[in-house]
Amino acid sequence: MKNITIKKNDANQRLDKFIRKALPRLSLPSIYKHIRNKRIKVNNKKAEIDYRVLIDDVVNIYLNDELLGSGNEKNDFLLAKNDLKVVYEDNNIIIVNKPSGIVVQDDNTKNPDTLCNRLLLYLYKRGEWSNENETTFVPSFIHRLDRNTQGLIIGAKNIESSRILSEKIKNKEIDKYYLCHVYGILDPKNGVLHDYLTKKSSENMVVISKKPISFSSKEIITEYKTISIENNISLLEIHLITGKTHQIRAHLNFIGHPLIGEKKYSSVDERNKKFQDLISYKLIFNLKKHNGILEYLSKKTIKI
Repeated sequence: MKNITIKKNDANQRLDKFIRKALPRLSLPSIYKHIRNKRIKVNNKKAEIDYRVLIDDVVNIYLNDELLGSGNEKNDFLLAKNDLKVVYEDNNIIIVNKPSGIVVQDDNTKNPDTLCNRLLLYLYKRGEWSNENETTFVPSFIHRLDRNTQGLIIGAKNIESSRILSEKIKNKEIDKYYLCHVYGILDPKNGVLHDYLTKKSSENMVVISKKPISFSSKEIITEYKTISIENNISLLEIHLITGKTHQIRAHLNFIGHPLIGEKKYSSVDERNKKFQDLISYKLIFNLKKHNGILEYLSKKTIKI
């Protein structure tokens, strides 16, 4: 048996969704069955599957210990490097400068040194988060950067900021700007590229085309501005209007100006370069409304 008291970061979730996160060994059908059979209750009373748990509710779980988990699954962060380059931080969010060569989340290699685990270790050592004090919420980053892309990435420290930021990213209220060096001189030197991107999931690649090539093709829009030119190499500022997988790398290669150091899409031999020349250097929070506890970010700009 196990009793879980609902805290702020767990509240307002459906009971079935809360149990799914709290007890990952249980399948969704088994969760439904245990709730119906009253082996999972709330405040020692029968609860409906769609009941939304409240702060100070106690979820009573009458299941065998092997289904409850040992808790060791949450300790991988202790094996991460204690190395997080913080650019901005407050009580709700944290913005870090991700180095090239590290993944944000586990990429199935089982290497515990991910950026997410570095974040957890950082907050754990400062006493701001503990896996023993949280049941379902884990601080994390609310968007992604490719392994070999450096730069700014936003993390949420609590469930409310996570929900708000995820909504703002979805509604394109946070503008992301990148700097990169590419081969050649773009003509025109400033412009907006409109094309289509199609994922090739089996190869972890994308294809860019002028027209949709399948039902899964997505429109991509990439704005660029030439900052400087030297020795037939251009320094560009990129503003992502859309944000799709590998968009910058694939889009610039599609128009004949591959990133320096880019190996997946470029036809240029880049074996002597360790990382691609791409950095997320600026974030602008153009928050419009319903900003809740993050209202203070509504016009904020963060730069490296």
